Amino acid sequence: MVRVLATGVFDIIHLGHLHFLEKSKSLGDELIVIVATDNTVRKRKHEPITPENMRLELVQGLKPVDLAVLGKDGADIYEIVTELSPDIITIGYDQPFEPDKLEEDLAKRGLKVKVVRMPHLDHDLDGTRKIIRKVVEFHNADKKLAEVEKR
Repeated sequence: MVRVLATGVFDIIHLGHLHFLEKSKSLGDELIVIVATDNTVRKRKHEPITPENMRLELVQGLKPVDLAVLGKDGADIYEIVTELSPDIITIGYDQPFEPDKLEEDLAKRGLKVKVVRMPHLDHDLDGTRKIIRKVVEFHNADKKLAEVEKR
C-alpha cells in the first residue's frame, strides 16, 4: 500500500485544492492530509479566515481524502511526517519547499520518501487570495451601485 501525504492551509476550499488532492491521491492508495494549524498559518502566510477545526473538517469531507489531521505547532516540521511515515509527499506548485531538499532532510531522519511538486491549475479562481479579491470587487461594485441608486 502506497501512502501519500499532502499538506496545506485549505483556508477557503476551492477548485485548486480539489485538483491538488485528486492528483495527490492518484499517486497512491491512501491520502493523508495535514491541515496547518492557525498558529502555523499566522507565522507563514496570513491570519486564517477559517479556524483550524473547520478547515480540518472540510478537508476530511473531501472525496479524495482518506484521513485529515491537524499539523503540529513547533520548530520541527518533520515530526508529524515521521509519525505518519508516507511513501510520497506532494507539495503544491506554490509551496515554498524544494523537493530535493525535503527528500534529503527526510533521509537524514531515516525516511525514504519521494517528494513530488504538483502542477498548477490554470483557473481564474484557483487560489484563496484570488477568491478574496473577487469578493472584494463584488462588494465594492455593490457599494457603488447602492450610491448611484440613492441619487
